[in-house]
Amino acid sequence: MKTIIEPFKIKSVEPIRFTTQAEREDVLRRGAYNLFMIPAEDVLIDLLTDSGTAAMSAAQWAGMMQGDESYAGARSFYRFEKTVRELTGMRFIIPTHQGRAAEKILFSIVGGKGRVIPNNSHFDTTRANVEFSQAEAVDLPTAEGSDPDVIADFKGNMDTVALKKLIDQVGAGNIPVCMMTVTNNSGGGQPVSMANIRETSEICHAAGIQFFLDACRFAENAYFIKRREEGYRAVPVREIVHEMFSYADGATMSAKKDAIVNMGGFLAVNDEVLAQNARNLLIVTEGFPTYGGLAGRDLEAIAQGLEEVLDEHYLQYRIRSIEYLGERLTATGVPILQPPGGHAIYLNAKRFLPHIPPSQYPGQSLAVELYRRGGIRSVEIGSVMFGRNNPDGTFAPARMELVRLAIPRRVYTQSHIDYVIEVVEECFRERSSFPGYRIVEEPPMLRHFTAKFAPLPS
Repeated sequence: MKTIIEPFKIKSVEPIRFTTQAEREDVLRRGAYNLFMIPAEDVLIDLLTDSGTAAMSAAQWAGMMQGDESYAGARSFYRFEKTVRELTGMRFIIPTHQGRAAEKILFSIVGGKGRVIPNNSHFDTTRANVEFSQAEAVDLPTAEGSDPDVIADFKGNMDTVALKKLIDQVGAGNIPVCMMTVTNNSGGGQPVSMANIRETSEICHAAGIQFFLDACRFAENAYFIKRREEGYRAVPVREIVHEMFSYADGATMSAKKDAIVNMGGFLAVNDEVLAQNARNLLIVTEGFPTYGGLAGRDLEAIAQGLEEVLDEHYLQYRIRSIEYLGERLTATGVPILQPPGGHAIYLNAKRFLPHIPPSQYPGQSLAVELYRRGGIRSVEIGSVMFGRNNPDGTFAPARMELVRLAIPRRVYTQSHIDYVIEVVEECFRERSSFPGYRIVEEPPMLRHFTAKFAPLPS
């Protein structure tokens, strides 16, 4: 098989500033060893997130010049609405400035004290918005999805047996919405099968519970279904996407992922009452219902991006480029969450740094060293992000200790990825010298964004 090439040509470039290790050590100290708090200009290769970091196409930039900036009823909104409605089949399309705004609106309406929101795995802002409403966020991953070493086709699936048990325990009346994150970000960017989406939907509807997709990486998930699930090999990705959404009553989306834009999102629902309540909240928080915190040019770019992401040559390149990174690291013994997911490689920090206990944040240590040694910015997805202190003072670690290398869409070439591989391999050779970390200062919610750290004596 011939090399899978990027299905695009590069028309515009942005320079990268090179730094020395001594300079990066000073940057780390000034940023309190938190990669979110260092200047982007001091980063050589930025793998902190794939959210809003994509390179937009010539067609998207051209579309932005046609953006209608009217306050109400802009032409750009109607193009956006038509595109999202045709994609999802949902009746009511509500634009927001990004995915977490859609989550905030949704859970402000359906959440509240005594409510329970299950998910295959909540990501950080989803969990925060559920808990901010005083509802309880419950993760129901499968057993294989909780084991980073197991190789399986659909490790992002919901544990449907556990879902039924939860419904019996708390009562369907206390579960207003069940979420399904596709692909499963906290679970390593792992896909969810169509069979699991269908079964979860059936369980929810039998109990009178609305079923929602967190659809920010819907196209990547659909491509995994096409490649891995029986009966879908010959089905176009667009049709797979339509089937995925057909089982849902609504969806939240950060367009900053699979719409390949730098800002935007939406809430899509079928329930008219829910839609009206959401629009009322939208007006007081985001803006008028036909712009929802976005400029007309953003709505144009999203509509175009939602078309481009369904190009199967693009999806083949996207998924294969992630696999390439994972295969190269695995070949040299670097422990990663297996198999490679859709948008990122997740380094298994627990196995990478076995001498650092979860209470000393091995993922944070590894992320710091990737930056110190190679200027690579990544993000910890472990006990900094999801660990908790119990009421009795004991520490409850996260299920897994991971470091995510999230690959921006259409931004880096293979030589950039080869450099990342070399830096990770260097860290793996010298890992025994890495220190643990302690948290010096933290906010009450989403601490990983702004917490301050200090290295422990090694």
